[in-house]
Amino acid sequence: MAHRAGFVNIIGNPNVGKSTLLNALLGEQLSITTPKAQTTRHRILGLLNGEDYQVVFSDTPGIINPGYALQESMMDFVRSSFEDADIFLFMTEPNETQLKDPVFFERLTKVEVPVMVLVNKIDLSDQQALEKVVTHWASLLPKAEIYPISALNKFNTPEVLQRILELLPESPAYFSKEQLSDRDERFFVSEMVREQILNHYGKEIPYAVQVEVEEFKEEEKIIRVRAIIYVERDTQKGIIIGHQGKMIKRMGTDARKKMEQFFKKKIFLEVFVKVRKNWRQSEEQLKRFGYNRK
Repeated sequence: MAHRAGFVNIIGNPNVGKSTLLNALLGEQLSITTPKAQTTRHRILGLLNGEDYQVVFSDTPGIINPGYALQESMMDFVRSSFEDADIFLFMTEPNETQLKDPVFFERLTKVEVPVMVLVNKIDLSDQQALEKVVTHWASLLPKAEIYPISALNKFNTPEVLQRILELLPESPAYFSKEQLSDRDERFFVSEMVREQILNHYGKEIPYAVQVEVEEFKEEEKIIRVRAIIYVERDTQKGIIIGHQGKMIKRMGTDARKKMEQFFKKKIFLEVFVKVRKNWRQSEEQLKRFGYNRK
């Protein structure tokens, strides 16, 4: 049997469930998920390997109209997904009728690869609303296949995966079959810390934060991690730390628990907070943190 492999790129507005879908299809908690918009900042590849296939799933940031340099970089990751896609998964939900940036949708209408429209969160909708939105997307993307799904409850996701495997082009594997992602351990550690910041802090704080892993040292029975949380202002540093350090301790404890689940090993986590003014607008700082602009 011929081997199949390809890039299956997931795009859509913020908070439609792209990362939840990736995790459901992989059977792994690879991408962080929170109720807040713009949780995903990078393009993250997740690899699903079988004897005769390799699916390279690509999770991308939610499509927005960027307001500053970091968000521009996030949209660059979305643009890059148009360069190598073998299949597009366009995710939406029942109350949506358009992408936040129509330029991306215009590009989607012109791609020559298969497009699957995934109407997510159908468990929160009724039949009439669902039929209306399916008709809407069928009129705008007449060549696309449309699947109502619930990524959280894994409803119709096995059918989506089966169709993806049927549509994959014949190709050798792009990555080692032993890999789960193109990202390393430090990246996932930084994302787990950032996930807990999104969960524990409100308003602007999570969006002004960048996490950098300064040390990742794996020993026989324990992994020692030292992470730096960068913020833009001294007042934000105080909020992250909290009164008598209680907030950062609580956040760090939850991050450590997530890491122990992920790595199946005891974690010793140290977290520090530093101020790096206006890093979201600095091309130099964005490059340092992995938001490489073209």
